[in-house]
Amino acid sequence: MSGNRIRLLFLNLGHAYAHYFMLIHPTVAVVLERRGQGEYGELLLPATAGFVAFAVFTLPAGWLGDRWSRNGMMALMFLGLGVASMLTSVASGPYQMAAGLFLVGAFAAIYHPVGIAMVAESGAGVGQALGVNGVWGNMGVAAAPLLTGALTGVFGWQAAFLMPGALCLASGIAYLALVPAERDTRESTAETADTPPVQASTALPGRILAYLVITALMGGLVFAATTIVLPKIMEEAFRGGGNGLISATGLASLIFAGASMAQLVTGRAVDRVSPRQLMLLLALVQVPLLLLLTQGGQWWVVLLSLGLMITVFGVIPVQDAIVARHAVSGWRARVYAVKYVLSLGVGALAVPIVAWGYDPASGFGRLYLLLAACAVGVAVAALLLPARRYRQAALGDNT
Repeated sequence: MSGNRIRLLFLNLGHAYAHYFMLIHPTVAVVLERRGQGEYGELLLPATAGFVAFAVFTLPAGWLGDRWSRNGMMALMFLGLGVASMLTSVASGPYQMAAGLFLVGAFAAIYHPVGIAMVAESGAGVGQALGVNGVWGNMGVAAAPLLTGALTGVFGWQAAFLMPGALCLASGIAYLALVPAERDTRESTAETADTPPVQASTALPGRILAYLVITALMGGLVFAATTIVLPKIMEEAFRGGGNGLISATGLASLIFAGASMAQLVTGRAVDRVSPRQLMLLLALVQVPLLLLLTQGGQWWVVLLSLGLMITVFGVIPVQDAIVARHAVSGWRARVYAVKYVLSLGVGALAVPIVAWGYDPASGFGRLYLLLAACAVGVAVAALLLPARRYRQAALGDNT
């Protein structure tokens, strides 16, 4: 296997880890509530610290990736994330749990500005490479509810942090041993990428920047809230049905896994279809799905949730490809950092918003209405995107 393929394999694995570790605690909260150890909203709140760190440390990670070493930052992510998760496993109260989750979020924050910039410069088709990478990330999302529920049920909640942490630490050691020394891909991107950037400038076009800001805030809230809350949605839908927590978390994992395949489709489509058309379609479909979720019904909720997560996950490679096409390589990690600090920052608000949006008697009705309004905002912002597909726009017309 070539050095570039080994690096890409670890980059994909790192994306899975970044999302997996951020979603351990939301499932632990469901388990603890089911065991009568507190209310769901209160048990979920320590996760806020992790999501805050996930956002705050994105900017310095992107800066260090551009100015120091992207390979070095990725090694730091694997090693630090593993150690932080293992430390979280010995937390003895909400404040220690919040501190451990803060460390988890700080090291997980390295991935998006650094890892995605490296994937975009891997030499493969930008949309396809980002689509495959996105599937790995969402497989991390998918694995979190099922594995966390299983580990917690068999060994206790501490094992849900300890065992994956040890595996991540081992991955970091393997990364240092197997991944070749870093070469400066930023100088050779124009020669290896199959489609040049639309705008060879450190500054993004104003309308692209406006689009990224709006969708990072509104779309970021939709992504964070739905990934956090889906295990609880399944647990609520099948409560009393004799299926147990493992069945509920298993359904959430199956939904995440099935929906992640959408990124293979949208990742290829962004190389062939106007990004405006793609984003309008994906955002507008989310609105009725969110509103219909208020109607209840076990398998109806499963089908609607699957459709919703297909659209939520399908957006990701489109967004990343937009940055890859409009930002010059030497600034790309920092542009990704700005984009993700906004989306992950609003994601930090998702934890208290989910707690506010949940009512033990009526479920998540308020939350669904808020997220539907955000989806409408994303659809309106999509009108700022280029009307032509990127292969045509790259010739000089990106209107």
